[in-house]
Amino acid sequence: MDAITSPTPNNSLRERMLQDMTMRGFGEHTQKDYIRHVRSFAAFLGRPPDTATIEDLRRFQIDQHERAVGPATINGAVSALRFLFSITLKRPEMALGLVVVRFTPKLRVVLSVEETARLLEAAPGIKYKAALSVAYGAGLRVSEVAHLKIDDIDSTRMLIRVEQGKGRKDRNAMLSPHLLDLLRQWWREGKRRGVMLPHGWLFPGRNGTDPVSARQLHRVVQEAAVIGRAILRKSGL
Repeated sequence: MDAITSPTPNNSLRERMLQDMTMRGFGEHTQKDYIRHVRSFAAFLGRPPDTATIEDLRRFQIDQHERAVGPATINGAVSALRFLFSITLKRPEMALGLVVVRFTPKLRVVLSVEETARLLEAAPGIKYKAALSVAYGAGLRVSEVAHLKIDDIDSTRMLIRVEQGKGRKDRNAMLSPHLLDLLRQWWREGKRRGVMLPHGWLFPGRNGTDPVSARQLHRVVQEAAVIGRAILRKSGL
């Protein structure tokens, strides 16, 4: 069955789409999103997506609007389906009727210095305090923090090397003396606990062979935010 919906891992349409995305330098996260959106379309259609018509795409988008699907999800589906039909299936005329939703993104909430300090203090242990401090202090994304290795910390030049970050590009981030001291505290604690294994991850996961997951770091941020807000309320700030 030549379809994204096939349960077998050797699905030819899925593999072709993944190959097309890989050749164009798409990141793993983007590839997963595109496959997920195509699967949603296939589920709506009830048959392989390569059998769809322009009217099927129109019905799919109408259904999304009727279900009050968010603009970001609709636009993500548009990008995924445009890629599927224009690149993988070589049917660019199919993508002409897909409509992008125009919307003004909301400004992100920026924490004050006091709020950031409370958030970091509420982190559960030195490992997560160090990880969140790298994210806030050096401006790294959670996924970038999760995949840092010990050798990425350059204490001589006071830099943090970020490999294959956003856009699959390497870059350097500044390392402050305070952050370096915190990382050294974590390094000593990690060695004492025996979690700094030869795999070289700066923030190992539970099994030690893999890095901590971005999902786990997001969960820690949410938990620390709840605790931090409670501390602020008690202090009257």
